[in-house]
Amino acid sequence: MSLFAATFSEAFSLLATFDDRIAEIVVLSLRVSGSAVLIGLLLGLPLGACLAIGNFPGKHTLSVLMNGLMGAPSVVVGVVVYLLLSRSGPLGDYGLLYTPAAMVFAQSLLVIPLMAAITRQVIEDAWQRYAEELRVMRFSWWQSVTTLLYDCRHSLVVAVLAGLGRAMSEVGAVMIVGGNIDRATRVMTTTIALETSKGDLPLAIALGVVLVVVILALNAFAFAMRGWAMRRYG
Repeated sequence: MSLFAATFSEAFSLLATFDDRIAEIVVLSLRVSGSAVLIGLLLGLPLGACLAIGNFPGKHTLSVLMNGLMGAPSVVVGVVVYLLLSRSGPLGDYGLLYTPAAMVFAQSLLVIPLMAAITRQVIEDAWQRYAEELRVMRFSWWQSVTTLLYDCRHSLVVAVLAGLGRAMSEVGAVMIVGGNIDRATRVMTTTIALETSKGDLPLAIALGVVLVVVILALNAFAFAMRGWAMRRYG
């Protein structure tokens, strides 16, 4: 049997047993990425909507900055968060470095600009269609934001899924601020990188398969729920 076939055979054997070590890594990955996406929902979506319909000095500059931050290098974000959370940093007293909380913080900084930029485009298109009606009904600025966010909720599923994909596939930032500590801050992507460097390819392949399946399953679930909600509520 070739090395390629033997590696995949052993990887699927590991998946068949799905021991506690793999389960622990998968659960931590979902917890960290899910928390980052939730923060992105609470901050990124309203921020994007405010940029779409707001009229204030520096709006164009802020929009360009937000679009640029969509592709921010994760290692740069990781270094910045590391400096903030280190003992000599402004947040060092909280002792968050090398904890899952630090990983959530770093992933949130990567997810929020992405979700905000996508939301801004979706809400901006809706604002062009409904701006006159909302003004006639004397909606306040904040009422317009919340109304358009609700009206575009089905389209904004794309923003959530983009944020989820960005968070779950991230390696650099979480490696720097989490330290990839076994049974503490080791997630799927950092474990794949570590085990590949160690030559343990079966475990790396097994976790890679789990990562892809999880992302595909969450995407399928989100689109199924979106379709059900559109049929039921319009």
